[in-house]
Amino acid sequence: MEPVSVGVLGCGTISDAYLSGNDRFDAFEVTACADLDVDRTADAAEEYGLRARTVDELAVDDDVEAVVNLTPPGAHAETCRRLLEAGKHVYVEKPLATTTDEATAIIDAADEADRLIGSAPDTFLGAGLQTCRRLIDDGRIGEPVGATAVWTSGGHESWHPNPDFYYKEGAGPLFDMGPYYVTALVSLLGPASRVTGSVTRASDERTITSEPRHGETIDVEVPTHESGIVEFEDGTTANLLTSFDAPGGSTLPSPAFEIYGTEGTLALPDPNHFEGPVRVRNAGGEAFETVELSHRYTAGRGAGVADLARAIRGDWAHRTSGDLARHVLSVLSGIRRSSETGEHVAIDPDCRRPEPLPAAFPDDRSE
Repeated sequence: MEPVSVGVLGCGTISDAYLSGNDRFDAFEVTACADLDVDRTADAAEEYGLRARTVDELAVDDDVEAVVNLTPPGAHAETCRRLLEAGKHVYVEKPLATTTDEATAIIDAADEADRLIGSAPDTFLGAGLQTCRRLIDDGRIGEPVGATAVWTSGGHESWHPNPDFYYKEGAGPLFDMGPYYVTALVSLLGPASRVTGSVTRASDERTITSEPRHGETIDVEVPTHESGIVEFEDGTTANLLTSFDAPGGSTLPSPAFEIYGTEGTLALPDPNHFEGPVRVRNAGGEAFETVELSHRYTAGRGAGVADLARAIRGDWAHRTSGDLARHVLSVLSGIRRSSETGEHVAIDPDCRRPEPLPAAFPDDRSE
C-alpha cells in the first residue's frame, strides 16, 4: 500500500520516540514537523530530515494526510478539532482529552469531517500484551475473575526537564499512567461498566529536582495518589492504583500487573512497553512459567500510527480508535468523580474490545 504522509505537531521530549521510529513502518512516512517554538521545529527538522512548518502551515499542508498530535493534554480538544476540520486524520497522545465531553466533541468532529481519530497508548499492540490476549482467548487461565494494576513513583519532577503539565488538569498519575493499564485491560477483557474511586494529593506544590530548572516550584492542580475499582462487563473486577506520592518506592514489583482466572494467574508485562515478559501459573503449578511471545512487534512507539494508517487505506480494523480512548477516559474520569461524590459511577460500554493483531504485525496486511 502507498504510505500515509504524516506530520508531527509538537517537537518536545516525546517526539523523539515517534521520529526515531519513522523507518520501522511501511504504512506511513513522517515528512513534516511543527511546534510553537520555532527553534524546536528547526532542530527536529534538521535531525530527522523533515520539512519545517509553522503550526498553521502544517494544518493546511496538502502533502500531509495525517498529523501526530503531541501537544499537552489541555490543548488536545482545540488542536484535534482544528486539524480534523482542515481535513487531516489525527493520532493524538494520551489522554484523548481532559474531559469526556471534549473527547466526544473530537470524535464528532472526526465523523463530520469523514476523518479518523486515533489515540495513544498503542502499547497494547505490542508482542507482550498481544500474547496475553491470545492466552486469555485460548482459555489458558480459565475465565477471568479479577485483576491488579499498580504503578507508583515519587513524581516526574525528578527527571523531566519541564514537568509542569503532569500536575495540571488533564494529567496527574491516573491520567498520565492510567491509560496504559486501563487500555490494556479493556483490550484483554472488554469494556468497563462501573467504577469506584478515592483520590488525594500530598502537596499543593512540587519542587523540581531535575535540570535545567532545579529548585523551581510548580503548582499542583490534580490528585497525585489515585485508586479505583473497575468493574468490567464480563464480570471481572480490577484494582487500580497510580501515584506520584511514593518517593520511598515499594516492595511490590514495578509495575504490579496481573489477571486472575478460574484456572490460573497471568502476570502481564509493563503496559508502558511493547515487549514481555509474559508469565503464567496454573492451579497446582509450582512456579510461574515464562511464555514464548506469540507476536513479533516490540520496537516502540509508532504502532498506533501504523494502525491508523492502515485503517485510512481501508480493509483494516482500527484498534487505537477514538471510541476506545474515550471509553478509557470515561473510566479515569469516573474514578475521580466517584471520589468526589462518594458513589459508584456507571460507565457507558461505548466501545468494542479491539480485534487481536495478526502475529506478524506490522508486516502482515491481513486481518
